[in-house]
Amino acid sequence: MSQQMHWKNILKIKDFQNLSFSTFSHWMGFGMEHVALGWLVVEMTDSPFMVGVAMAIRMLPMFLFGVFSGFFADNFDRRIMLRLVTFISGVIPIFLGLLLIIDQVNILILLVFYMFSGTAFAFILTLRQTYIYDVVGESGVVTGLSLLQIFSQFGGIFGAFLSGWLIQEFNVGIQYIVIGLFSFASFLILLNVRTPGEFRGDQSDSFIDSMTNYFKLLKNHSILITLMILVSMSEIFGFTHMTLVPVFSKDVLYLGAFGLGVLTAIRQLGGFAGLVALTVFQAYKFKGLLVLLITTVFGLTQIAAYFSTSFISFAIILFLINASAMSADTLFKSLMQVSVPNKDRGTAMGSWVLSIGTAPLGHLGLGAIADMRGAKFGFLFNGVILFGTGLVSLTMLKNVKKIVL
Repeated sequence: MSQQMHWKNILKIKDFQNLSFSTFSHWMGFGMEHVALGWLVVEMTDSPFMVGVAMAIRMLPMFLFGVFSGFFADNFDRRIMLRLVTFISGVIPIFLGLLLIIDQVNILILLVFYMFSGTAFAFILTLRQTYIYDVVGESGVVTGLSLLQIFSQFGGIFGAFLSGWLIQEFNVGIQYIVIGLFSFASFLILLNVRTPGEFRGDQSDSFIDSMTNYFKLLKNHSILITLMILVSMSEIFGFTHMTLVPVFSKDVLYLGAFGLGVLTAIRQLGGFAGLVALTVFQAYKFKGLLVLLITTVFGLTQIAAYFSTSFISFAIILFLINASAMSADTLFKSLMQVSVPNKDRGTAMGSWVLSIGTAPLGHLGLGAIADMRGAKFGFLFNGVILFGTGLVSLTMLKNVKKIVL
């Protein structure tokens, strides 16, 4: 285990600063989209199940293109690819915004745009999470990812507040144009990043060879498969709580767009708090044990949401849910990168994207449960399963508990 780089030293790295500001800008738009997606689908369909469908469509490309995005991250300059995909991610919401303004969008068109948006996001996630390693190295990867996620959460907080206000004062079409502009700003900041994105160069594989090597990688590093399963469980029964928030907001708390924006911002603030805690406790070396403990708490916080009856209690619980979610997510990404050889880190992050791409199963199932039994029961259902997953993992997964970083 290498000595972990202190967060103050990481913040002094110029390229890390640019990458962080770029991430902040991109997540301003992403935080806005979180609010807009749920609100728009609820307004168009008044169906919790269709909210789940929309969330599933948004996440599906991560499953479909997770390994493919890892191939790109390992075989092309990550810095250049990140710039290209970030630019594309700005074009998509602006086009959707214009269609919304002229009232030419139905639910089918909306779902198609979410598929395109999710595809761009899948590549951005893989490229950014891998490129951060290039910038800060192994000794700074956990803290670097935590800090980068903190910038993400800050962007999401401001974006959520701005989103609720824009919908209330203008319309959702204007909001999507603003989302695109934040992505363009993120692209412009990335032009100042100078660290080359490591890749295989002359030793680059074809996609077929890359797939063959991928299965060899899984065979030789079985811990990666274990981590992928744990990430999938966290996604299907943890992160899918996002489907329930707009429904809970409307049907239980009777809030409008601005209220949903406030709740989304509080949720993002919880993620920020979880990442700060992870940075503070960076010296704790048993990161494998830590992620299993956090997964267990993640389940408990969702169980608590079932008993929530007021805006304040739900806001506090949502804060704790995302604190658990973001800290677990960062640890999983870090452990997956250090569990494989350096040349395969892009593939490892592609595996992470593939794993979080299983979330559509959770979004669809949770949307159906919310339709039949309500959003509160959906939180209980997810929480019980994730809590059980954490307990079983703590008991049986000794290989994960032993991972140090």
